[in-house]
Amino acid sequence: MTNDKGQMTKVFRQFLQKVGSGNHTGENLTRTEAATATKMMLLGEATPAQIGAFLIAHRIKRPTADELAGMLDAYNELGPKLQPIGAGRTVIVLGIPYDGRTRTAPISPIAALLLAAVDQPVVMHGGDRFPTKYGLPLVEIWQGLGVDWTNLSLEKTQQVFEQTGIGFVYTPVHFPLIQSIWDYRDQLGKRPPLATMELIWCPYAGDVHMIPGFVHPPTETLFQVTLALQNITKYTLVKGLEGSCDLPRDRTAIIGLSTPSGQLERLHLVPRDYDFTTKNVPLGTTEELLTQMQAVLAGEPTELTQTALWNGGFYLWQSGVCPDMRSGIATAKELLTSGAVADKLRQLSQIVNSLAQTAFQTV
Repeated sequence: MTNDKGQMTKVFRQFLQKVGSGNHTGENLTRTEAATATKMMLLGEATPAQIGAFLIAHRIKRPTADELAGMLDAYNELGPKLQPIGAGRTVIVLGIPYDGRTRTAPISPIAALLLAAVDQPVVMHGGDRFPTKYGLPLVEIWQGLGVDWTNLSLEKTQQVFEQTGIGFVYTPVHFPLIQSIWDYRDQLGKRPPLATMELIWCPYAGDVHMIPGFVHPPTETLFQVTLALQNITKYTLVKGLEGSCDLPRDRTAIIGLSTPSGQLERLHLVPRDYDFTTKNVPLGTTEELLTQMQAVLAGEPTELTQTALWNGGFYLWQSGVCPDMRSGIATAKELLTSGAVADKLRQLSQIVNSLAQTAFQTV
């Protein structure tokens, strides 16, 4: 081991001692320390034993807002960013768990297409099947719909974003440094706090409207404080399906809206108040989901179409396209039945395939 390597492991040992010393003597990291620790893990400057110990100790301790902000600082320094585009609306960034879905049918790709069809740009991010759930990830759904983001460089993805209003930061290609962390996550069998931080990571360099999902109520407050530390003032926090930002139909949707004063405005949406049945669409095979999504895009009156209208109406309202929830639902229905959303998917598929083919020919 070189002297430099030995010095780095000593530095990281100090971080590990702080978070792993238990309830009585343990300490929280400062924002700067959390950023340094995260960078050292991503760059392999800490030893495997230290990284594994840190991830599990930090999960047991639970992260603070300062620590999450520091982790985001590291991701912002080392990771990719799509560059600002000349959009008339603030770009929406959707925060969805990287380890995918296993129980309920996801709708966010359809919601993204709905928004893009009315010139509301959307950025999504994620990778392949990740631990601990190894659920269905967004990238596989997009592939099934004819949009393969996996062969595009960040520059090509930027071109797609500028032309269609939809961007997807595919982490295995655009941010390969984080891949090593998921090996530890698989071996530990638990989500580390980094998985919480990913939900509010912003791989876009311009003004944003962050919309992350969450499961546990304390996470909502943690997100609120962390986003303030990151100077992100426009956000919508959704207690969604499996931690995603997909609104549930089997219960009241619990939503937190940012306000100019920095306080959180509470919003409760009851599906039956808008004539939706109170049940979620279960997730079957990927092929079954894609068949259901094609029916949604064709404007057919299926259960998944109801989920698309419920979510699409909400996001059209919250992005300012529509003045209220009911008009958002009506607009979403019109966009689906008129073929505008299907047209947006065709445009997206054509551009992505063209750019991917150009990249393949160059290689």
